Amino acid sequence: MLQIKDLHASVADREILKGINLSIGRGEVHAIMGPNGAGKSTLSGVLAGKSAYSVTSGSVTYNGKDLLEMSPEERSWAGVFLGFQYPTEIPGVTNAAFLKAAVAEHRKSKGLPDLSAAELMRLFREKMAVVEMDKSFLSRGVNVGFSGGEKKRNEIFQMAVLEPQLALLDETDSGLDVDALRIVGNGINSLRTADNSFVVITHYQRLLDYIVPDFIHVLYDGRIIKSAGKELALEIEEKGYDWIIKEAENK
Repeated sequence: MLQIKDLHASVADREILKGINLSIGRGEVHAIMGPNGAGKSTLSGVLAGKSAYSVTSGSVTYNGKDLLEMSPEERSWAGVFLGFQYPTEIPGVTNAAFLKAAVAEHRKSKGLPDLSAAELMRLFREKMAVVEMDKSFLSRGVNVGFSGGEKKRNEIFQMAVLEPQLALLDETDSGLDVDALRIVGNGINSLRTADNSFVVITHYQRLLDYIVPDFIHVLYDGRIIKSAGKELALEIEEKGYDWIIKEAENK
């Protein structure tokens, strides 16, 4: 599904990504871990097409197409979803109106007719149940007055409605208490299929108690320095990142 080859990217002329190589297949869950400043959020931003990042070399192929040539809107229509570390508040726009417009644009890009009001409401209710959200959230402004946990649950709700092929979740566990972490984790698990894939960016092993990854990659100084199975998260929880960094420097 996704092939990243020797990807280099900068922010304000400062190189952050220094040669990322990563392959993600259908139905796979990849966790990306690493210390602060390693380039984790930069990678998700580049893949989503955020304008703050400049790709200086390398390639990203998504379902056989050049992802870097696509606008952020085109990436979204093609099934790429970014869950933000700090979800944005949009005063004056309700969740229902926001998602109605998003669903309409996605369906339009595929040549499909709009859903009726009844069909849309059935979809919303079905997906809200996934993240244990009350229907009253539909009439509230997007993330306005939401707690940290509610904002993250709202993003998983948006993801559930849009049904992306590739979900990039940037520190979705940040600021979540135990109950919210469980709800978010279970919500993501319920959306996993053999055809969609997830890239979960996290500092901590605790989210991976709920979302069991197929692969874990450690990002440091703009490069992936170690890849392994789910057991790597437990080693990181116990010993930190220093041993991995030293191991990479000694190669």
